[in-house]
Amino acid sequence: MNILTPTADGSNTLFNEEIGEHYHSSHGALQESKHVFIEAGLKHGLEKFEKPEIDILEVGFGTGLNFLLSYAQTEEACRKLNYHSIEAFPLTKETLVSTEYQQYVPQNIWNNFIEKYQAVLDNSVEISTNCTLEISHTTLQNFSTEKRFDILYFDAFSVRHQPELWTNEMIAHACSFLKPGGIFVTYAITGNLKRAVKSCGFSIEKLPGAPGKREMLRAIKTI
Repeated sequence: MNILTPTADGSNTLFNEEIGEHYHSSHGALQESKHVFIEAGLKHGLEKFEKPEIDILEVGFGTGLNFLLSYAQTEEACRKLNYHSIEAFPLTKETLVSTEYQQYVPQNIWNNFIEKYQAVLDNSVEISTNCTLEISHTTLQNFSTEKRFDILYFDAFSVRHQPELWTNEMIAHACSFLKPGGIFVTYAITGNLKRAVKSCGFSIEKLPGAPGKREMLRAIKTI
């Protein structure tokens, strides 16, 4: 069961009773998503990759907030977005609607997403002429694809509540889907995480964290 919960910046998140954790920071769901994944991840990628399309892989689709904000950002930048997410426990369309995230993106983006949400589960669907979306209903452990991506949003639940997704093996598995020069970005930063990512051939950057966190991690694949 997922319980709708307001956060400090006025945006909503959900509390996952099975996992025992919120999908976003209680300091602000919208602030966290924008700070970590849009500002440090996508905007950096749009500057770095001078091509008409940007390919993103996300670990943990959750409420879809990262996707919605990414879709809006690439529309503004006149770039096509190819977005692939991994989600072991997809939420219902009704639950997604309850978040009221339509207020944070243009209406057409929200409508396109909600209308085609069911279709994107395990299928790549053209949400619009400038956006494709696919949500693989599986675990990271069981995920496989021949595709390679420009940016990886690592947005799993915390290591305290989902330790199996933060092992060296799982970090290496996730990193393997990035292209050379690809960007790994996550809200967390620990010594073990930095070592795991660095061992996969990445250069490490410590960035200021979202509200409530001192630092976050961005890493660039150098091989």
